[in-house]
This record gives sequence, C-alpha cells and structure tokens, in this order.
Amino acid sequence: MKFPKVLKIRQNFKNEKIENIDTHLIEKLKKHLPSIKNSASIAITVGSRGISNRVLIVKTLVDYLKRIGAAPFIIGAMGSHGGGTSEGQREVLQSLGFTEEEIGCPIYTSDEVIEVAETKNGYTVYCDKYAWESDGIIVLNRIKLHTAFRGLNESGLLKMMTVGLGKSKGANQLHRQGPAYMSETIQEVGAAFIETGKIIAGVGIVENSYEETAYLEVIKPDDILEAERELLVKAKEYFPRVPIENLDLLVVKKMGKNYSGTGMDTNVIGRSKIQGVPEPKSPEYKRIIVTDLHESSHGNATGIGLADFTTEKLIGKLDREKTYWNCITSTYVQRAMIPMVFDNDQQAIQAALKSLAVDNPEELRIAVIENTLHLETLYISSNLGKHLSDKVELLSEPMELEFSEQGNLMFFEEEEDSYG
Repeated sequence: MKFPKVLKIRQNFKNEKIENIDTHLIEKLKKHLPSIKNSASIAITVGSRGISNRVLIVKTLVDYLKRIGAAPFIIGAMGSHGGGTSEGQREVLQSLGFTEEEIGCPIYTSDEVIEVAETKNGYTVYCDKYAWESDGIIVLNRIKLHTAFRGLNESGLLKMMTVGLGKSKGANQLHRQGPAYMSETIQEVGAAFIETGKIIAGVGIVENSYEETAYLEVIKPDDILEAERELLVKAKEYFPRVPIENLDLLVVKKMGKNYSGTGMDTNVIGRSKIQGVPEPKSPEYKRIIVTDLHESSHGNATGIGLADFTTEKLIGKLDREKTYWNCITSTYVQRAMIPMVFDNDQQAIQAALKSLAVDNPEELRIAVIENTLHLETLYISSNLGKHLSDKVELLSEPMELEFSEQGNLMFFEEEEDSYG
C-alpha cells in the first residue's frame, strides 16, 4: 500500500515562564511557609509524574528547609505506580533524577499506609507511614487535567493527598467511586487530610505548553482547595493538543508514565476506555497506533489498551505485573488490553491504513506525534495543510514516511527527549 505524504509542522503556543525558578521559589517560601521548629522532620511528596525542573524545584525546597534548621526528606508518593512496592517506587524516583546524593536528603519509600481519619461520607484517609511520622508534610505536585474525570479539582495537590500518600489503598478507594464522583472524593478526602494538621504547605506547579514552569506557588493549607482550582484553570489554558480534531489515523511514537498517568493522555487522543462512561466526542481518531514504550516507564504500559495497533518492540518492553497492577488498582482494566501486534512500525501503519478500507490512501487524514506530551512539532498528511490555523507553522514540503531497515519510523529520532 502506498503511504500518504506528510508535512512537518510546528504549533506556536503561549510561552510565559518563570526565568529564575530557585529565586522565585525561595521568595514564595519566605512569604507563605509557616515557622518551623528546629530539627523538625518535614516530608516532601515526590510522585512519578514527569515535571520539568523537578529536581531543581525539590532541591531548592530541601536546601531552604535545611537552612532554616529543619530536617527534610523525600517521600515516594505515587499511588500504585512502581508496581505499588517500595522497591518499585525508589526505582521510579531514581529514574527521574531523585537520589539522596543529588537532592541532599534521605529518600523513603514504602507500600505501608496508616488510617489517619475518616470523612463525613465514610471515606478513609490513608497516609504513608513515614510521612505521617514526620512533624509536617509539604505536598508538592504539578496541577493539570486528569485523564479520567472532570471537576473543580482534578490532578494536583488534593489528588496527591488522596492517592500519592494513600498508596494503592487510596488509589483503589478513589477509583471505585467512578469518574462522576472522583473530583468530589478528592475534595472531601483532601479536606479531611488538611484538617489533621499534618499538612504545613502545598507547592503547586503549572507548566506551559512547552513544559516550562509557568506558575510555582507555595500555598497555605487552608487555601489549597481554592488555589488549586485557580491553577487548574491556568493549566487548561496551556494544555497542548493535536491541531486537527478529526483524523483517520493517529500514530504515537512513544507512550509512558513519564508522559501521562495513562501512558497516552486521554485528553489528547480522545479515548478513555472506562466501562460505562461514553467516549469523548472530540477529538475523534478512528485508528490509533502506539509504537514504543519509554524506558523511564519501567515496563508499565498502562494505557496500551487505548490503541488499536502496536509493535513487538513495545510488547517486548512491557512488564505485565506492573501494568496489570496499575490498571487493576484504578479499576480501568481495558487500558491494559493488548492491541493488534505487528513486527514493526511500518507493518502496523500499513495494517491500520488497510483497516480503514478506502480506495485512495492519499485522502486519509493522518498525524504522527512524538508522544502526547510534546506536541509542538508533529507531522500531518499533506491534504490537511489547508486546514491549519495561523498559529501553526509549516516546516516542510510534502515528504514520504521514512522507515529504517528494521521498519521503524524515523520521525523524531533526533528530537531531544526531556526524560531520557
């Protein structure tokens, strides 16, 4: 089958960012962090999410706490990620650059939680045992759209309290409520956690469409609920998308937990695969191929079931135990189901095009993206060039899809990977 020709394009996004992150954060800490007694042990939550400047932000926070006489430490706070085990969580943190030598403080991981409160509707508030034994917790997380539910509060500080610190038990309790009630649940559990008095501050991060730090706020505990809502609005304004909402085929070069909690962001690909919940009306992509899994995902291919086609290359990297445990805990088991598997990218694309059953492949609407997080540069079929807005820059003439001798798609091979 003859493949359609493609154009290389670049999207121009809003690019406000903080220039001097360490100076900015220190000023915020001086203004909003409460007084801390000498030698007080302070737990800082660090999850599995890909966050730009993550090491700089956490190291700056650690150094500041040490300068004022506190004894900070990092706590692995990532729900069921890392296989839900202490060893798996430590492995994830190391892959993200968090080592005791680099950060300058102890790092604790555990799969053990303590029941610390109960909400008015009967939800249990769980907390990692090391964090609960500290003198205070600073909850740090990036604030963004969630991949399963909508609400005033989605993925951020409250979810870090509910799931990150709650480990597998907290994650399972939340997901049992179903998408319609998950925002309300994290608000209720988060509020109850704050009422324990153990949270001393929140550090909320919002990134622009280029993954640069646009907002970095230190928030007092009683203000977290409302402040997070305001930051979520900012995050939505920056959220990058594929510039064409209706495609016959979307090719995703790599998936992974470093790009999204679901491997491929459901808000980008327009699929959620949650039983009983209607699929999003937009964007609408008839076929989706994912060709590879990023190494920093450590074999966790949660979200592979969102695709229709994949490759032996990706399947060879899949760790079934980690993937299954993540999807069982979330209750979204369809996201772990294996798509059609082909020897290489070229065969997978050819099969997808054949499945669309059109007489002229040149008429198909196609996009190729590096992953669902980096959407500045991408490739689209040449017939879509006339549909681009003035915020999209054309970078090439129509070109053929390029494959290696092994049948791997060559696009993005030279791109810098922020999580490599």
